[in-house]
Amino acid sequence: MPFHLAVPVSDLERTADFYKEVLSCREGRSSESWKDLDFFGHQLVLHKSGKAESDKSQSNSVDGHDVPIPHFGIVLEYEDWFSMEKKLKESGIKFIIEPYVRFMGQTGEQATMFFYDPSGNAIELKAFRDPEQLFAH
Repeated sequence: MPFHLAVPVSDLERTADFYKEVLSCREGRSSESWKDLDFFGHQLVLHKSGKAESDKSQSNSVDGHDVPIPHFGIVLEYEDWFSMEKKLKESGIKFIIEPYVRFMGQTGEQATMFFYDPSGNAIELKAFRDPEQLFAH
């Protein structure tokens, strides 16, 4: 089942354009204060907020990297992750955590990358070499 996530954005048009142009999200219903997007088959709603960018001060150490919290994202197919990595690099995305494979050779090995949208929401794109290990421990 698809999930629904609503996030605050400081610049609705600029942030929506980022999702549509860089991440290939399709726009659904919208108004002057919010936009629905098809985020890889899930409903992402951008809500215009008077608040400036999201707080970027909190993180948690994972595999030696400071992972921003909160963040959201999607688990892609392994080959699709590498295609997206290439597209993001060609788009000039500034990464919070550069694309790499973490937990190499261990349970849960995964390719991951983190970046911010134009309103400061942290996004993670990841992919498991073995999708059966998504919830492995």
